[in-house]
Amino acid sequence: MKRTMQVSDSIVINCGADAIWEQVADPTQMPRWSSENTGASTSVGPRPLRVGEVFDGTNRRGRATWVTECVVIDSVPGSRFAFTVRKIGPRSPTLTGNNATWSYTFEEVGGKTCVTETWNDDRITWPNWVAVAFDRVVTGGTTFADFQRLNIHRTLTAMKDEFEQRT
Repeated sequence: MKRTMQVSDSIVINCGADAIWEQVADPTQMPRWSSENTGASTSVGPRPLRVGEVFDGTNRRGRATWVTECVVIDSVPGSRFAFTVRKIGPRSPTLTGNNATWSYTFEEVGGKTCVTETWNDDRITWPNWVAVAFDRVVTGGTTFADFQRLNIHRTLTAMKDEFEQRT
């Protein structure tokens, strides 16, 4: 069984791309929209991050909690923000390895913004059967692709709801 290595979804938000990008590019803001992310910390404080800057993210899924170390790989105001998860661990990010890359693109459409969130499974060296078995255990019975498809939809919907309440 070949696994899906990328999942993406988009939503149109009645708000400018620069305003949305500024919030998304500051990982400390993500818990406002994400059902799994519970916080983030940086050495530079809360602000949009630049390429090469690092942040730690805290996460929860059911009773499981974990911490990730992420590095920003793209940060273009009003256009794109992306990071890769390079370490992970239950209390601190200690296990090094390719995990995932998350990206957000922002495209102006008629005074609104199309926001696209994409998850890439970076576990390319994992045999499919190992990844599928692992995924079913940590997601409660599904693949990461299916699980992230739902997470992305929830995150984008929460963003839309929040940003459109402000306008």
